[in-house]
Amino acid sequence: MRDLIRRIDAATPPDRDRAVDALRAFAILGVVLGHWLVTALVSDSGTVHTASPLQNLPQLTPLSWAFQTLAVFFLVGGQVAAKSYTAARARGTTYRHWLTDRLARLFRPVAAVGALWTAATLAMLASGVGFETLHTLLKLVLSPLWFLLVFAALTAATPLTTRLHPLWPLAVVLHVDLLRFGLGAPAWLGWINIAAGWLIPFTLGAAWARGALHSRATAWTLLLGGTATTALLILFAGYPASMVGVPGATVSNLNPPTLAAATFGLAQCGAALLLLAPLRRVLQRPAAWAAVALMNLSAMTVFLWHQTAMMTVTALGLLADNPLPGLHTSPDHPAWLLARLAWLPAFAAALLICWAAFHTYEQRRRRSHSRVVREGRPARSAQVRRV
Repeated sequence: MRDLIRRIDAATPPDRDRAVDALRAFAILGVVLGHWLVTALVSDSGTVHTASPLQNLPQLTPLSWAFQTLAVFFLVGGQVAAKSYTAARARGTTYRHWLTDRLARLFRPVAAVGALWTAATLAMLASGVGFETLHTLLKLVLSPLWFLLVFAALTAATPLTTRLHPLWPLAVVLHVDLLRFGLGAPAWLGWINIAAGWLIPFTLGAAWARGALHSRATAWTLLLGGTATTALLILFAGYPASMVGVPGATVSNLNPPTLAAATFGLAQCGAALLLLAPLRRVLQRPAAWAAVALMNLSAMTVFLWHQTAMMTVTALGLLADNPLPGLHTSPDHPAWLLARLAWLPAFAAALLICWAAFHTYEQRRRRSHSRVVREGRPARSAQVRRV
C-alpha cells in the first residue's frame, strides 16, 4: 500500500489541482450515501415498492441538505470541461474528437450496467416476478442515468457555456417557477429547468476555469446569498424544505429543479470554493491524495452500481425468516435510520464486489495509456491527466 501511495503521488503533475478531484469525489459519495440513507425497499403483499424516511420523519430533512451534492459535481464538471476544451483547442484537437473522448469516459461503464440488468430483467420475468416489483427495481437502476444525459448535453455545449454568464440560466429558472407556481402554467413547463437548473453550476465552473471565482468574497457571497435566498423561498414562498424528492409530495425540488434547488446549489458552490485551500493543504499528504485519486478513477462505476449493491444486499436479506430492520421494514421510525446505518458497511462491501467486476469498463483506455500504477514511475503529464 505504501508503494502504491508513493507511485500515485510521484506520478501526479505538480500543477494538478488536487482539490478539484476531491470535490468530485465528495459529490459522488454524497449522492451514494444519500440514496442509501433515504431509499428503502419495502415488501408488501408480494410486491416491492420504494419508500423514504423523509415521508414520515420530516426531522430528517437536513439529510437531504448534506447529501444532495449534484451542484458540486456540475460545478467541477463545468470547470474541467472548460479547461479541457481550451487545452484541446490549443493542441489543435477538433471539437468532434474532444467530445468523443469525453463522452466515451461517461458512457463506456453504462454498457456494463445495461447488459447485466437486461439479463436480470429477462430472468425475473421468466421466474414470475411482478411488473410492479420489476418497475421499482429498474427505476432505481435507471434513475441515475438522467444525470448522465444532462451532464453529457452540457459537456457537448461547452463551447457555448464558456461564454454564458450564470445569471442567464438562473433567470430562466426564476421565470419558469413564476409561470408554474404563480400563474398556473402547465406543470410540464418545469422540465425546462432540467437543463437550465444544472446549467447554473456548470457555467459557474466554466467561469472558475477562466479565473473569475478566485476571490473569497465571491465564494462567501454565493454561500451566504444562496443560503439566505433558499431559506426565504422555503419559509415564505412554499417551496419544500427537502432538497430531494419525497414520495407523496406535490412539489419536488429536484425533479425538475426548482428555484430553491438552484439557490441551494449556489450556496453549495460557494462552500466548495471556500474549501479549496484547506483541501489543497490536506491533499499534500500522499495517503489522502491516493484515496481521492483512486476514487476518481472509478467515479462512474461507483455511481452506476451503488443502487445495484443496495438491492443485492436487500434481496439476500430476504433469505432470513423475518423482515430485517432497516432493510425490509417501513422507514417510519427513528430506529429505522439507526438500523439502516448498520447496513451501510454491507452496502459498501457489495459495491466493492461490483467495482471489482466492472471497473475495467471505466478504466480500459486509461490503463493502456498510463504507467502510474503498473511501473511505479512518473508518467508524462498528458498521460496522468487522462487518469
